[in-house]
Amino acid sequence: MFRKFLCISALLSVFILAFSTATFASSEEGEESKTSFIMHHVKDSHEWHFATFGHTHVTLPLPVIIYSSDRGVEIYSSSNFVDPETHKFGKEHKGYYIDSHDHLHAVDDSRSIVDLSITKNVAMLILVLVVVLFLLLSAAKRYKKHPSAPPKGVASFIEPIVIFIRDEVAKPNIGHKYKKFTPYLLTIFFFIWIGNLMGLIPGAANLTGNIAVTMTLAVFTFFATNLNGNKEYWKHVFATPGVPLPLLVVIVPVEFIGLFTKPFALMVRLFVAMTAGHIVILSFIGLIFVFESYAVGVASTMMVVFINLIELLVAVIQAYVFTLFSAMYIGQAVAEHDH
Repeated sequence: MFRKFLCISALLSVFILAFSTATFASSEEGEESKTSFIMHHVKDSHEWHFATFGHTHVTLPLPVIIYSSDRGVEIYSSSNFVDPETHKFGKEHKGYYIDSHDHLHAVDDSRSIVDLSITKNVAMLILVLVVVLFLLLSAAKRYKKHPSAPPKGVASFIEPIVIFIRDEVAKPNIGHKYKKFTPYLLTIFFFIWIGNLMGLIPGAANLTGNIAVTMTLAVFTFFATNLNGNKEYWKHVFATPGVPLPLLVVIVPVEFIGLFTKPFALMVRLFVAMTAGHIVILSFIGLIFVFESYAVGVASTMMVVFINLIELLVAVIQAYVFTLFSAMYIGQAVAEHDH
């Protein structure tokens, strides 16, 4: 297993170095442009930029969808907003423009618009959902056709993970009501894990490193926990048993704040872990062109391979941790306490 992880990590690192090297080396606007490449990679965008080779930009234009009260819904290609000389956003089109921070604006400031565009992270989100649905539906189809036969293909890959989440995460932390919440736990585990892995592919979007995505997942856990909370759960929040009355003045606010700090911790943990990994990898690649040294190049390449190997492990660890804590929070809400 270690050799497989090492080979996959080395292969990914070669692709990362190839794509990133072309972009760093072809930069003609100084160190500031080379530094901004790192943040451009981890941020969302109205276009999907893969690499730059000299004056050639390998870019996938994405649909820019705009809603305004006076014009209704309008759809344009993001390539219409790119200056052909600088290959950057800023060109005006049909009364709109995208600024240097990748924000859509109307030329007339008095107009109110809503940006509903399919950005890079949205496109990546759709791609991850397609992959997750393909894996799970393929496994389900196999079991439906051959319920008594041993799993093969995708089913043999999915079954151990499903059993692990059910028996080692859902059952111990939720108890006898685990069946109700196991589908949700499996969904967030596979979504985060596949999203993390696909985010390591060169040219892919940093989906799970987008705080809007991690916030949405955390909100799902928040509602799954509190909407299913029983009477004893809410009693612990607003009238903690066994606590002297004067101390309730302190304990109740703390418990109430804890309802929101738990999903907040889930959101920040996943966001920071995945974003930091991308920044570190790209930073080591950038060092090659900052120092322009063969020694630094060799050392940076070795570090990229090593960190990429770690990132493969972090991808599954972060998915497991998010799922585990979600199960723990749900288990606390539905547990039948005996005082």
